[in-house]
Amino acid sequence: MKPYVTYKQLNPLDKPEEQLPPEQGTLPAHKRARWAVLATVLAAMLLAALFTYPLVFLAGSTPSRQDRVRQAPGDACTDPCRITLVESIPEGLTYGSAVPSHPSTFQTWLELIGGAQSSLDIASFYWTLTNADTHTREPSAQQGEQILAELTQLPQRGVAVRVAVSTPKAKQPLDDLEALERSGAAVRKVDLPRLTKGVLHTKFWVVDGAHIYLGSANMDWRSLTQVKELGAAVYNCSCLARDLGKVFEAYWALGVPDATIPEPWPDSYSTIYNVETPLQLQLNGTPASVYLSSSPPALCARGRTEDLRALLTVIDTATDFVHIAVMSYLPTMEFSRPKRFWPAIDNHLRRAAYERGVSVRLLVSCWSHSKPPMFPFLKSLAALQDNRTRYSVEVHAVPLGGPGVGAGVTAGPLVGTSNWSGDYFVQTAGSALVLDETGAGATVGAQLQAVFQRDWDSPYSTDLGSLARWESLCQTH
Repeated sequence: MKPYVTYKQLNPLDKPEEQLPPEQGTLPAHKRARWAVLATVLAAMLLAALFTYPLVFLAGSTPSRQDRVRQAPGDACTDPCRITLVESIPEGLTYGSAVPSHPSTFQTWLELIGGAQSSLDIASFYWTLTNADTHTREPSAQQGEQILAELTQLPQRGVAVRVAVSTPKAKQPLDDLEALERSGAAVRKVDLPRLTKGVLHTKFWVVDGAHIYLGSANMDWRSLTQVKELGAAVYNCSCLARDLGKVFEAYWALGVPDATIPEPWPDSYSTIYNVETPLQLQLNGTPASVYLSSSPPALCARGRTEDLRALLTVIDTATDFVHIAVMSYLPTMEFSRPKRFWPAIDNHLRRAAYERGVSVRLLVSCWSHSKPPMFPFLKSLAALQDNRTRYSVEVHAVPLGGPGVGAGVTAGPLVGTSNWSGDYFVQTAGSALVLDETGAGATVGAQLQAVFQRDWDSPYSTDLGSLARWESLCQTH
């Protein structure tokens, strides 16, 4: 049996002393799995077929970085865009045989690195890809160490690497970032605590202005082998990659010393792709409408839909059901002092159940760092279900971690990077991919629904009503 470590989540607004690397522990791997930082909202009954496309890189030249930024966002998108869900399944976490599975985060990152020809931009929260970073001797850290080694080889191949990272706390390791800089990569630390009182919580890659990864996985070896993560990879889709590149350019601009947030942002950061006018393209051979949202509002250039608006639109357009899986759910400003109630999402879920009869299912993480106030709020939401009212609201928790899922749908998914409390939408930098598959061959929503159902029905999922002693079951502080 492999040795193991206890995973400690780096909460974005924790004090520096609370962000130390975890020490070696004694919990088995399947107990260490935590939720992906995503929400799954399925708003319409979708086809049950599963279809995963291969990871394909098209040969040929790609536009320069400067050309990609200047290119008009309204250009017709004729690229053969392909999307696949990407998962990290923790060691020791097992499902039955007839369940959906997808390419691993490790496999996807390796292929993106291996296929990079000209550029790789990474927006990230923090970097701990090696055993040295976490002071451990965990064999499963090998995957993260391989990713770091491959990244440091890219500049020697003529690939321009840029990394935008949240400004590290005083005691966070810097070895990975220094190794990247020695290799020739450019690294900028974005001081969002000063600019917005948040952090750079986004996790995405843009490769050659043509391929992207966006999901919950941090640049952390534990996100590859010890943590349940979910994201999406989109290939051969320069029109979408260019637009995500504009979000990265905003982070990059804020990474210089004493940077200030432009008001308004220059036109070069603006977009016409949003909730009102999404990008029209062929996705997995099916017509689809797609746009990228961002948070906080101060970082949204003209035309960019804010993350909160995108999420509430998904909920408000649901006609049948809303399925959510998320690490934490708090209708509060979680890290703000004094305490502030923030019911924006909670209100819309209750309205969907009450006014439109939408079935709501919420799957949340239950682990040692879960905030105690989360559970009374969840019980209040679950209390809407009553034999006389016939409202359909169910809440499940996963004690000590367990399977997680990400993404969301209004006839198509919303894949984002934020936990569900107010700070993530008001102060912290996040991003989301929202799509609506309009053709008969829709696949992504069906895959997400299958993943959600797999996790909902798994032995790790427990009805909140049976968690009478949730404090001990979740080992909360």
